[in-house]
Amino acid sequence: MHPPRPPSIDQGVIALIWAVGLAIYIYFGLIAVGASGATAIVIALVSLAGIWLLVRLRGEDTPVRRRPNRRQP
Repeated sequence: MHPPRPPSIDQGVIALIWAVGLAIYIYFGLIAVGASGATAIVIALVSLAGIWLLVRLRGEDTPVRRRPNRRQP
């Protein structure tokens, strides 16, 4: 009997999780250094969109293609 594998999660969902987590970190970081709440939320939301787009487009590993073995005659 094989051990159960975790479910497959879409790359867009993973990108959203990363973007939300990092946007929250940016928001609280800006609040901690004294930025106003409005400025912090705007920068955090813009960062969320940018991080989501970056991870969505560039975050997935591409599998390595193996060349078929060609035997010499």
